[in-house]
Amino acid sequence: MEASAGLVAGSHNRNELVLIRGHEDPKPLRALSGQVCEICGDEVGLTVDGDLFVACNECGFPVCRPCYEYERREGTQNCPQCKTRYKRLKGSPRVAGDEDEEDIDDLEHEFNIDDKKQKQQQQLEEGKQNSHITEAMLHGKMSYGRGPDDGDGNNTPLPPIITGARSVPVSGEFPIATSHGHGEFSSSLHKRIHPYPVSEPGSATWDEKKEVSWKERMDEWKSTQGIVAGGADPDDFDADVPLNDEARQPLSRKVAIASSKVNPYRMVIILRLVVLGFFLRYRILHPVHDAIPLWLTSIICEIWFAISWILDQFPKWFPIDRETYLDRLSLRYEREGEPSLLSAVDLFVSTVDPLKEPPLVTANTVLSILAVDYPVDKVSCYVSDDGASMLSFESLSETAEFARKWVPFCKKFSIEPRAPEWYFSQKVDYLKDKVQPTFVQERRAMKREYEEFKVRINALVAKAQKVPAEGWIMKDGTPWPGNNTRDHPGMIQVFLGHSGGHDTDGNELPRLVYVSREKRPGFQHHKKAGAMNALIRVSAVLTNAPFMLNLDCDHYINNSKAIREAMCFLMDPQVGRKVCYVQFPQRFDGIDSNDRYANRNTVFFDINMKGLDGIQGPVYVGTGCVFRRQALYGYNPPKGPKRPKMVTCDCCPCFGRKKRKHDKDGLPEAMADGGVDSDKEMLMSQMNFEKRFGQSAAFVTSTLMEEGGVPPSSSPAALLKEAIHVISCGYEDKTDWGLELGWIYGSITEDILTGFKMHCRGWRSVYCMPRRAAFKGSAPINLSDRLNQVLRWALGSVEIFFSRHSPLLYGYKNGNLKWLERFAYINTTIYPFTSLPLLAYCTLPAVCLLTGKFIMPSISTFASLFFIALFISIFATGILEMRWSGVSIEEWWRNEQFWVIGGVSAHLFAVVQGLLKVLAGIDTNFTVTSKATGDEDDEFAELYAFKWTTLLIPPTTLLIINIIGVVAGISDAINNGYQSWGPLFGKLFFAFWVIVHLYPFLKGLMGRQNRTPTIVVIWSVLLASIFSLLWVRIDPFTVKAKGPDVRQCGINC
Repeated sequence: MEASAGLVAGSHNRNELVLIRGHEDPKPLRALSGQVCEICGDEVGLTVDGDLFVACNECGFPVCRPCYEYERREGTQNCPQCKTRYKRLKGSPRVAGDEDEEDIDDLEHEFNIDDKKQKQQQQLEEGKQNSHITEAMLHGKMSYGRGPDDGDGNNTPLPPIITGARSVPVSGEFPIATSHGHGEFSSSLHKRIHPYPVSEPGSATWDEKKEVSWKERMDEWKSTQGIVAGGADPDDFDADVPLNDEARQPLSRKVAIASSKVNPYRMVIILRLVVLGFFLRYRILHPVHDAIPLWLTSIICEIWFAISWILDQFPKWFPIDRETYLDRLSLRYEREGEPSLLSAVDLFVSTVDPLKEPPLVTANTVLSILAVDYPVDKVSCYVSDDGASMLSFESLSETAEFARKWVPFCKKFSIEPRAPEWYFSQKVDYLKDKVQPTFVQERRAMKREYEEFKVRINALVAKAQKVPAEGWIMKDGTPWPGNNTRDHPGMIQVFLGHSGGHDTDGNELPRLVYVSREKRPGFQHHKKAGAMNALIRVSAVLTNAPFMLNLDCDHYINNSKAIREAMCFLMDPQVGRKVCYVQFPQRFDGIDSNDRYANRNTVFFDINMKGLDGIQGPVYVGTGCVFRRQALYGYNPPKGPKRPKMVTCDCCPCFGRKKRKHDKDGLPEAMADGGVDSDKEMLMSQMNFEKRFGQSAAFVTSTLMEEGGVPPSSSPAALLKEAIHVISCGYEDKTDWGLELGWIYGSITEDILTGFKMHCRGWRSVYCMPRRAAFKGSAPINLSDRLNQVLRWALGSVEIFFSRHSPLLYGYKNGNLKWLERFAYINTTIYPFTSLPLLAYCTLPAVCLLTGKFIMPSISTFASLFFIALFISIFATGILEMRWSGVSIEEWWRNEQFWVIGGVSAHLFAVVQGLLKVLAGIDTNFTVTSKATGDEDDEFAELYAFKWTTLLIPPTTLLIINIIGVVAGISDAINNGYQSWGPLFGKLFFAFWVIVHLYPFLKGLMGRQNRTPTIVVIWSVLLASIFSLLWVRIDPFTVKAKGPDVRQCGINC
């Protein structure tokens, strides 16, 4: 599809398809090279009639006439691609076997189709896509690339496809060409001149050993015939050199944590578990009779905390690190002088509202993707605009234009990061390691270009602030199809592609595709999860890369080799086939140095995720994740070699028999595992494919291509219609999308559900932590914004807990989910409920101080050992975790503080909102209102802004009552004498524990203190309150009577 073809908008249900042209100036196209013979590397050449020479009319494998004639005379007479016997073409001599052909001597009439037949075939292709073409696609591709018998018996005629002037590589280029009419598309039937995508060694239909021998024979024949390949070096056509030892090595390896760090850590965990058991036993057997309600409340809270700790701690039992070997990846898949064999990757960027998600941020993310260090023909970027905003569309158009200058600059000087906003804002020596004399000059010019680009984007944003009464109008006068964001057709625009997508140096750029799915009233669109599923389908129709990387619009690629890092796991021939996704840690920019509200979440990403990586893999966290497309399609992982079956008689029903398994969707187990037992099974399951994937022939065909590549298409119009079809609002009706396929629906945290389903099928995931962070994003540093973010996460966990996918009940049937992995998933769904006992436990110190009672009786010296041992084991566990993970003590302490802050605010509201939604069907939203702003010139002005929200009420209340309790307790102890100070210390300890954990929250309430430190203000208020109460209690201005009180004792006392 040409990059300048225009915006395609349409609705499958309404049978509409419109091409809007002229919105942007057409980009200059660069002429494509001619067809190249895949055997000898020469030009394929033309026939005597001036047409492109086509040796095989079945698959169109590009072979020149000398190679074709040599193979017919001295070879196997079969096409290397599809194994179909070569037919004699016009001008070629007869060979043995030609007598069996019933066609005329030179097959001339087979290629000269008259106009009448052309029109009939056009109508057949455009009008009967869901009948004839569907069956042809399914029959032609059902056995393609899925089983061990690819190379044998693959003689089924394959459906034709319209393409450009060169072969389609593995990357999955989508060869669409549009007509120059308005709303109409030309369609014609040609001979297939492109092969199907060539799979990587080991699974390709083209046998490499035969290819080598054929090359050798061709070289000998050419030398005898005196044919020289255009001045090329004969060494270029030699057989592949065997991989050296380095290239045969694994692409990655596990790095176990040193036993000197892990073994003491495990011993302390066991010791802490034992001590916790003795502690709870003592607490239960020694009640406080004068404060039974307080004692019982504390016991329930402590038991819940113990269960929560077990679920969180034991999944960290097997922490590991990983190493990747990028040099081995290049040696294996990128040999010098040969096309890259790296797998293609489709990258997804999702955005909704450009006024909340600034277009400049999204543009930086897209630019970092286009400049990634990966073969350009293997990269396709899809931007999902779920708000159908013309601002997003025009911003992406400007981004595509700027990318023509930015991408060559990045690759020429190997700069990092490749997001211009963050590159130019770095406070580092940008001349380090730069040796080109022109770097400084070109950097200044590029910075000026970027500033002009920013001005253009800002102008678009300013223009979008006020919507015209008649709606937005495009440059050619056409109304913007997305003026009604809730009722608009699907839209697709290719800004960069294989034609017209070249930079200023003339090099090809990755593909950039704008997608806005159709929305209509009365349909459930499923928010982000629905948008991601639409991207899966439209990318499968257009490029169909075997791997996909999804990023939030504010997460740019910080390490240009990030995709290569993931490929070290996914393309590893030893372990890669069972890996469903590679998750990268989230890293953030723009966070204050103290990380007041634990925005970096280092404990989770550097401790918990490493622990899960040693079990079955990390959970999916929503962004920065490279998926295997087949895993998202609901297929099971390939199984390893089975153990030998026990030989028994049939007399015992328990042995010797094994029922054939079918999954719940009706697909045979062999098919789900990626293998096919017979054509009968595949044809039998055709209806299941439509029910499972939807009624799109092109998309269903693409799901069967494990190694990716473009599915066959009959015409450009058909391919465009299929792309619009798969993003229509009713496509998912009565299918498994969102239930078993793609991103799973049912929770606002669709990421947890999606990863959970894959792990339940037996897949494993991998955690990749390169030294240079792969991706970086932005995080809310304001207190209210941070609490609302945590609220959304916690609410999603509550929804999962009450759904049919609850880890407590789901996934036991196949036994594929490991127990420690299940513990981790259970913990991700029940952690919001910890807010209830946490809120009660934080209230107990204030109640004890105000009432004079306590949750524990007077303890003996022996009993005090339990408390001391418990606190020591708690601190020892944290210290040893920090030791093997590398997390600093400040980061660990911030995480502990925010666990309490979020637990008594956001998690509490999430539980209430979740219960209302599940039990009563009531949706409750908590709004954030900005009441004050900081200094706009300050980088962290947002940190000090105060935004009122109801989430602030519970922690504020806890702070007030605990401070009042401390004041009242100290005043009472001073008044009652020395003997009352002993019991007071225990109460004060728990009260100060609450206040210290809520201290960052209190700083957030205080805002900026330019002169007076916050701690001074706190202690001032505290001491003032204590002295005020003491003053009232002592009352020095009142004269105290000396001696006994005669009114009570009487005169004779």
